[in-house]
Amino acid sequence: MGKWDYDVLVVGSGPGGKHAAIAAAHLGKKVGMIERKPKLGGVSLQSGTIPSKALREAAYLHSRFATKGMRRTLGAHGHVRDSEFLMEAVRTKNTIVDKQEAVLLNQLMRNGVSIIPGEASFHDEHTLEVRSPVGTVDKISAEFIILATGSRPRRPAEIPFDSKRVLDSTSILELSRMPEQLVVVGGGVIACEFATMFALLGVKVSIVDSHAQLLAYLDSDITSILVEHMEDMGITLYMSTRVKRVTNTGEQVEVLLQDDSLLTCTHLLHAAGRVPNFESLHVQKIGIEAEDAGWIPVNQNLQTRIGHIYVIGDLAGRPSLAATAMEQGRRVILHAYGLPYKDFSSPIPMAIYTIPELSYVGPTERELTQQGADYLVGSAGYDESARGHIIGDNRGHLKLLVDKKTRKVLATHIIGEAASELIHLAQLVIGYGGTVDDLANNVYNYPTLAECYKTAALDCVNRL
Repeated sequence: MGKWDYDVLVVGSGPGGKHAAIAAAHLGKKVGMIERKPKLGGVSLQSGTIPSKALREAAYLHSRFATKGMRRTLGAHGHVRDSEFLMEAVRTKNTIVDKQEAVLLNQLMRNGVSIIPGEASFHDEHTLEVRSPVGTVDKISAEFIILATGSRPRRPAEIPFDSKRVLDSTSILELSRMPEQLVVVGGGVIACEFATMFALLGVKVSIVDSHAQLLAYLDSDITSILVEHMEDMGITLYMSTRVKRVTNTGEQVEVLLQDDSLLTCTHLLHAAGRVPNFESLHVQKIGIEAEDAGWIPVNQNLQTRIGHIYVIGDLAGRPSLAATAMEQGRRVILHAYGLPYKDFSSPIPMAIYTIPELSYVGPTERELTQQGADYLVGSAGYDESARGHIIGDNRGHLKLLVDKKTRKVLATHIIGEAASELIHLAQLVIGYGGTVDDLANNVYNYPTLAECYKTAALDCVNRL
């Protein structure tokens, strides 16, 4: 190690930071992990991915098995409405988070990673100043520095956030009482996830978004199925409009729209984007300039302009996924020490944990058309499978996009239960250059939703 205090310093204990630290430890390196929060795991574990998905699962299962004969009362659209249940779900979420944090701590300690509490900022290109929770400042140096500080919800100054009635995607996870009416500002992933979650619990939900279509980057045939589900849940959509003003009276929230129409609600969720955590790093001190939005530019190896300083996860910009951050963490350590790394052979799968789930891998039809691709669409509905009827999901849908000439699978889009799990079969097939015939000739367990692959593939084969 020579003149450095550590071989590798990782700033941030989220999914990317964890995987970078453990990958370096496996190479026998002395590793330090700096974390400014009192708990480990970053946004993904403490206030984002894991807690929101835990609440989603509770809402989904509770609504699915609730009946009028149960103790809890049903909302206007036949869904459960009970603040006691919300508190129970929050407690369950907290238990899951605590267990996962214990697992993370055990993994780090087992691999000899030193955990350094405090906030890091650059002193020079190899040295970080770490301000501890009690205010002391230590200078710690390393040969390689990995920045994995994540992001936080965007909080525009004109929105009167108070963590009680006007909420972001972090503070909404701490509600102790069920909202009566919830206005969700935004039509992206987080907005749609929370909207469907609370609507299933009987909350009167409205979505306000500036786009003409929810999840505007997806194909409309997929999002239209989600909209049908939302309408069944009683969600009201205000599309192609913006919020002019939000007023929190203390007893209710008033939302003035662009056309001067007024919405009133007990709670508002602002879920329109995230911003990177970069300010406290003082990267400008060592000549690294963040982009206007705060993302730190990197090359294909995730290096900054200073070769031994890497950026991973949300701080590096899109795709800003926990799954990619994990792989980036491992990748940068291998690159730092000159070890071989086989790059992604498959496109990255994406999952949206609305109710129902959406998941996709590869381009949309819109993108293929723009590329001039000659492709064919093969479709299968969940209602064509016995499993779809068993679980009561008659709207689920799987779509294959196949190259007409080579017969290769180009993309797959799924909406319905278990979409986030099913998508990995398509990811593997696309990754090895597989064809629609591979899916058509495969034998699937019966009854399963995976049979939809065969149905959609045969739909293509019969027309090819």
